Amino acid sequence: MRKSLSVVALSLAAMSLWKPQPAEAASSPGGMLARLDKNGEVDAPCPLEHTAVTAEVQGPVARVKVRQVFRNPTSGPIEAIYTFPLAASGAVDDMTLRIGDRVVTGRIKRREEARAIYDAARRQGKLAGLLDQERPNVFVQSVANIPPNAKVEVEIQYVETLRFEAGRYEFAFPMVAGPRYSPKHNPDAFRNPVYAQQGTRAGHDISLSLKLDAGLPVDSIDSTTHEVIVENRTASGAFIKLRNQNEIPNKDFILRWDVTGRKINDALLTHRGRDGQGYFTFVLAPPDQPAREDITPKELVFVIDTSGSMHGFPLEKAKEAMMAAIDGLNPRDRFNLITFSGDTYVLFPQPVAANPENIAEAKRFLAGRRSGGGTEMMKAIRASLAPSGSKEHVRVVCFMTDGYVGNDDEIVAEIRKHPEARVFGFGIGSSVNRHLLDQMSLQGRGEVEYVGLQDDGSAAAKRFHARVQTPLLTDIQLAFNGLSVDEVYPKRVPDLFSAKPVVVTGRYHNPGRGTVKITGRMGGHPFEREVQVEFNATIQRDGIRSLWARTKVGELVIEGSVQNRDAITDLGLKYALMTPFTSFVAVEEQTISEGGKLRTIEVPVEVPEGVDARMAGAESAKSVMYARSPVGFAGGYVGQSRDQAAAPMAPPPPAMRREGIAIQQPEKKAPAQKLSPDLIGKTASAEKVGVRIYLRDVSETILNKLKAVGLHIIAQPGGAKLIIGEIVGSKLLALAAMEEVQLIAAR
Repeated sequence: MRKSLSVVALSLAAMSLWKPQPAEAASSPGGMLARLDKNGEVDAPCPLEHTAVTAEVQGPVARVKVRQVFRNPTSGPIEAIYTFPLAASGAVDDMTLRIGDRVVTGRIKRREEARAIYDAARRQGKLAGLLDQERPNVFVQSVANIPPNAKVEVEIQYVETLRFEAGRYEFAFPMVAGPRYSPKHNPDAFRNPVYAQQGTRAGHDISLSLKLDAGLPVDSIDSTTHEVIVENRTASGAFIKLRNQNEIPNKDFILRWDVTGRKINDALLTHRGRDGQGYFTFVLAPPDQPAREDITPKELVFVIDTSGSMHGFPLEKAKEAMMAAIDGLNPRDRFNLITFSGDTYVLFPQPVAANPENIAEAKRFLAGRRSGGGTEMMKAIRASLAPSGSKEHVRVVCFMTDGYVGNDDEIVAEIRKHPEARVFGFGIGSSVNRHLLDQMSLQGRGEVEYVGLQDDGSAAAKRFHARVQTPLLTDIQLAFNGLSVDEVYPKRVPDLFSAKPVVVTGRYHNPGRGTVKITGRMGGHPFEREVQVEFNATIQRDGIRSLWARTKVGELVIEGSVQNRDAITDLGLKYALMTPFTSFVAVEEQTISEGGKLRTIEVPVEVPEGVDARMAGAESAKSVMYARSPVGFAGGYVGQSRDQAAAPMAPPPPAMRREGIAIQQPEKKAPAQKLSPDLIGKTASAEKVGVRIYLRDVSETILNKLKAVGLHIIAQPGGAKLIIGEIVGSKLLALAAMEEVQLIAAR
């Protein structure tokens, strides 16, 4: 490999009906799926094997490796197609195709050329792989002519800088792409993957490990999304892995670690290529938080997504955070409340005073909102950003959504038209569209917060109000003195609302020493700081080169991907980088499948945790799903051909309207609907199962009721309405029947 750190990904899939293999196949590796013929009989098994994810973290940078393996147990060749997510800011810069001991390095080509090469190899029976970027954080892997009884791997590498805030680093790895809604007018409609039906599995699991070298002393290491094992602890590092090495890939993996003293040092990471061109990523430590002075009245517009994908627990979590945010309003503020799905509802004609009467009406309105319909976000964006005419108030928009839309660029472009407002994104759910939320907040000159199903929504609301009171550092400018640099990105350094570092990437031409001066305004007063730096002549970190190119591509896409198509394409080709207009293609010339009709198979994926399977289209009348097989889990259903247009999730929305009087009552769920898919099959078991229980509220009375049903409580994470414990499987439905229980997931 040409990189010191790495990433990998492969795909499989099936546009057909699936059911478990008979018990005699139990010795086969992995979970087993079976393809059905037109009579419903087993035609051929199709196993999806284990996915292994590894990551190496060095300081503020990570390189990740995702390896998914496909074995074709049929008597004829197959083509596999898989839609999967990667990190929103990751620079995907390498791909390899492996069969046996033969490895083919992928070549970066113009998207149309890569497709032509792949299609030609496909027709000729050659083993080939094609990697396309559907969105900056969603990719499609196609693998053609996988030979009978053969095992094939596709490896993809990406590099990213990590999030840091208030003394904590965060590593996030997305495991599934959530179902996205594309408005009818959107010419670039998002094509959703096939989702496994409720109560079934998609047929593959995942393991994950991370080697941490923080470069600073580390205090705590933890994950709120998964149980992890921490090994080989040193002062500044550790080896972390999932406790369950056969985890269900249905939610983002989040790992955080605290640095000692909760402060980081300035960090300069450089790379100098053989051509003499240098690249750098500069991480400037945030300044100390000054005393806050809340002197500017604000006009806060709270916008909440009530579309179908938010059905159930995600919407309840969003309401929890929204209620707390409304409670935190300052009497000098004005506010309004907007909900959107297929319709857009505006509570008040204009922002109103934050007095007790208006706050009470807003809470009544919010409590009655129910989910349903497509994510028609644009009307809500325009309504929330439209100026009210007030010259005394600063417009601040708080947007709570899972971001499951297909028109990302259109939404971000609309936000850029309203520079007088600030947009603060709240990503709600287990597998949100981080690319959209990050860009909404970046272009809206605000900040983003992610609230998982296990997180404390009220704590997130408190952080939101602390941020909007007074930004930490605004009007940030960087000056490089004594250094020959150019093309430093982002062009406009975003304001800091919390203790986050300033991260920029650029090019340098000559090694040497100099200074970087950062200026801005803090608490209404001028701020200035100067840092000594040295650009090294020999250090090789080629990931820094990729990060620079990826950041520049992102800037060009935001400015307009159509008019910047040539520039984006040239960057992708020069830096071997995935972009909207460049793809990786690999052809293994020696592996040729002769005879037999090529079958195209699309892999089913898990419905994100907390998302109602019906809202992901996983309960289609055309679906046929089966329970767990003796050798794994079966799942899948007839999906659309990739040549078919994406079907709309809802009819066209009516015009925006103001919500008047009718307050809907929250829909009650049957106990089984509160169980995650992997628990459905355990409701008759006499064995204990580990569970995570998400509650509407936590009190001593509720805890006693849980114990009375038979729950053994193991832990209660501080601040969250989450209980971790174990219970006999046959008591799961009784536990789910409790009114206070919102969702039960496997531990």
